[in-house]
Amino acid sequence: MEGLELVSSNKIFGGFQKVYSHQSTELQCKMNFSIYMPPQAEGGDVKLPVIYYLSGLTCNEQNFITKSGFQRYAAENGIIVVGPDTSPRGVKVPGDDESWDFGVSAGFYLDAAKDPWSKNYRMGSYLTKELYDLILQAFSNNVDPTRIGIMGHSMGGHGALVSVLRNPGLYKSVSAFAPICNPTKCPWGEKAFTGYLGEDKSQWVEWDATELVKKYDGPPLTLLIDQGAGDKFYIEKQLLPENLVEACRSVGVPIILNLREGYDHSYYYISSYIGEHFDFHAKILKA
Repeated sequence: MEGLELVSSNKIFGGFQKVYSHQSTELQCKMNFSIYMPPQAEGGDVKLPVIYYLSGLTCNEQNFITKSGFQRYAAENGIIVVGPDTSPRGVKVPGDDESWDFGVSAGFYLDAAKDPWSKNYRMGSYLTKELYDLILQAFSNNVDPTRIGIMGHSMGGHGALVSVLRNPGLYKSVSAFAPICNPTKCPWGEKAFTGYLGEDKSQWVEWDATELVKKYDGPPLTLLIDQGAGDKFYIEKQLLPENLVEACRSVGVPIILNLREGYDHSYYYISSYIGEHFDFHAKILKA
């Protein structure tokens, strides 16, 4: 696996949770990603489904693998799980570390169009092209290229939905925890899109799941959205899942919205329902 450097490897539920680093051409910096190889991958010649997991604001590749407990369900279902970082690292764009919701750890899984961000902040292409191809090539003995799903949390939920809707057929299944569903209509999205994309709002809608689903024309897709009713960001109208549900219904795209009474935005909530999400993806990816 040329160009890949093993950072860590830990045995868990019979498989191995690994972290690798590589030099990214899209982002022009060194990037880490996590990959969980379930026990079914041992021997190296079994083709397994893959799920990408995209983390939210302030996170890196570590949060999900240490806090969610997903490995139990990945092992039970025989699914490989890949987790990229949330932004370029160490590229030193002026102002990239001044706020928690823009710049470092806040790449929003889009391709920036505005200087000085456009050179490095290309998380959209990194995820759906560079990392996607890297995983297919580097782990070709184990990865089934016809069975790939994606999920995410918060900013990563936005990334998962947008990646599916912008690239019909690339992913077979999608789910999200507390996703930013309509970023052109919420403070987080307005700040990020102005900074990365500029003032032209016709560019904004190309990275907004609620807008993209209205013109989706690809293989049949069911969106699974999970939302904690006690989530302060839901209450503060940062997430707007109802807008996405309304848009899906207007064009006949199936969507499931589970509103979970009393749950917040944290990994306590994600770990409570991550098993249900793996069951959802497994049914589609193993059909």
